[in-house]
Amino acid sequence: MSYRTEEIAYVQPALHATATVQAIQATPVAQRSTADYRALDAAHHIHPFSDMGALNRSGSRVIVKAHGVYLWDSEGNKIIDGMAGLWCVNVGYGRKELADAAYRQMLELPYYNTFFKTTHPPVIELSALLAELAPEPFNHFFYCNSGSEGNDTVLRIVHQYWAVQGKHAKKFVISRKNGYHGSTIAGGTLGGMGYMHEQMPSKVENIVHIDQPYFFGEAQADVTPEEFALARARQLEAKILEIGADKVAAFIGEPFQGAGGVIFPASTYWPEIERICRKYDILLVADEVIGGFGRTGEWFAHQYFGFEPDVITLAKGLTSGYVPMGAVGLHDRVAKAIIENGDFNHGLTYSGHPVAAAVAVANLKLLRDEKIVERVKRETGPYFQKQLRDAFANHPIIGEISGAGLVAGLQLAEQPATRKRFANGGDVGTLCRDFCFNGNLIMRATGDRMLLSPPLVIDKHEIDEIVSKAKKAIDATAQQLGMA
Repeated sequence: MSYRTEEIAYVQPALHATATVQAIQATPVAQRSTADYRALDAAHHIHPFSDMGALNRSGSRVIVKAHGVYLWDSEGNKIIDGMAGLWCVNVGYGRKELADAAYRQMLELPYYNTFFKTTHPPVIELSALLAELAPEPFNHFFYCNSGSEGNDTVLRIVHQYWAVQGKHAKKFVISRKNGYHGSTIAGGTLGGMGYMHEQMPSKVENIVHIDQPYFFGEAQADVTPEEFALARARQLEAKILEIGADKVAAFIGEPFQGAGGVIFPASTYWPEIERICRKYDILLVADEVIGGFGRTGEWFAHQYFGFEPDVITLAKGLTSGYVPMGAVGLHDRVAKAIIENGDFNHGLTYSGHPVAAAVAVANLKLLRDEKIVERVKRETGPYFQKQLRDAFANHPIIGEISGAGLVAGLQLAEQPATRKRFANGGDVGTLCRDFCFNGNLIMRATGDRMLLSPPLVIDKHEIDEIVSKAKKAIDATAQQLGMA
């Protein structure tokens, strides 16, 4: 019975499902089958970003173990993870160093808060280590549980920064269409994805959007990537002037758009964004949730693009996803305003959680001491990019490959030479993703763009495996469309 086609009859009707679930719960865990787990999952678990009716009918893939860059499901299939979980498992699966760090910390101090004038060694050590690894102006860090919470925190920091200087009118934050900054109400408002906005009856006020620097999908035929990127960057200046510079607090953007499709702007984009921010005295926020900790071959993606932000949002690779944790890094000029001007009224129960901090320290030391980031920059990253471009040169449905280091976006297109996209691009992307899954490759589809972001510890042989499986899936997609 194939993973993609199996129907789970026992989830309908509900009364039958309840009886089935009760029987399964009486079964010892070690004896539960894939069908048992799917039934329990369908009965009780609501998945993120999912059509639960469709998922419950087809059944979830049950992942039971992982090591290195590989996953295994409950049917024994070995799957290569081309997405590092959700862009996060930078040091790969099964690192004992991280498990040991969590275990030791749980025995010594499993939890205490950082409210009420208290602190603890793990969060102190992590803060000092981040200051060592981050660019020189970033020496202060606030902790949370995710990138979404990090971007909520950014809004508080930005507004507090201007308030303590008496510039209370500076409240507007400018973001980008098709940007992604999390799933909370604030993060979802900052992000420019319409389908998320449709499910939010209330949004954070004073957040506006400009167009994204998506050359393949949105540029006119007669402009270069550099000209297009410059024009899109200058929309920021136009929006600032429309609102009034005295009312604009910040601009936020991912150095490269991750969930939006691994969109890398041309080299003219970020220098112009930075120039405009400095000209009009607004803060520049880099959302480094995906790009941080080595993904592009630099420790932080803004270093790859060559600009200096005032605030950075961190998560994912901070702990390699082993435990939840996020952080916000503050440039010294921003930190000074926050630190020296009374209470900063923001915090979370698990801010700087000692177990998460201990795991983050162990993770960052692996990245540093094993020179994983340097290897991505000099060896595996260039190899990955070259292998992809060689494999898909002149492919009938690949319009472009964007990326650097160990992240890439492959554009599916009806007419690659003229940049004509599929009218039903999301359907084509889903078709391709399903071919990947059937071929035991995790490759994400965002509309008509196929995304790869494997663990940073991947070797050249494993890169070859990913590229080969991606090629088979995309070839199968072209054949299914009658375009092979």
